Amino acid sequence: MFYSLSKKSLMLFLPALLLNSSLATAASFRTSAPNQFELQGGNVHVTYSTTGFDGKPHFSYQDSKQTLNFSGDQIRTVGTEVGTLVSVTTLMTIDSGSTTFTVLIPRINLDATLQAPIRTEGISTRHKFSVIPGLFKADQIDTYNFTILKGTASLVDF
Repeated sequence: MFYSLSKKSLMLFLPALLLNSSLATAASFRTSAPNQFELQGGNVHVTYSTTGFDGKPHFSYQDSKQTLNFSGDQIRTVGTEVGTLVSVTTLMTIDSGSTTFTVLIPRINLDATLQAPIRTEGISTRHKFSVIPGLFKADQIDTYNFTILKGTASLVDF
C-alpha cells in the first residue's frame, strides 16, 4: 500500500524519526569503564584488576628484582581529580623504612571493542625511617622515581 505525505506531514514526521534513530544509535554506543589494566615501562610490569573472581581487587607487580602479587586490603586506592591512585607496598623493613609503588589510573571510556590504549605514570616511593631518633632531622623523608607506563585498559568479565 502506498501512502502520500504532504510537506507539512513530512516536516512533523521527520524530526521524530531522526530523534528516535539518534536515541537508538546513542544507546548502541554506550561507553564502559575498564576494570583491568595491563601496563609496562622501563623494567616494570603491572596488572591491576578492580575486581576478580573472588570479588576482590588484584595487583601484580614485577620489576628486575621481584614479582609480587597483592589482593584485597593489600591494595590501597584514592580517587583524585587527576585519576585514581592505586598503591601497594613493595618493600617493608623494621628499621629503615619502606617502598611503595603507585600507579595513576586515568578515567577512561571504552568503545565497543571494550579496550583502549593507556599511557600513565608509575611512582616508586622510598619512605625513609630510622629507629634512631632525629637521624633524618633536616632531610627529605620521601623520594620518588617516576616510570612512564603504557598498555591496555579493558573490560573483562570475571
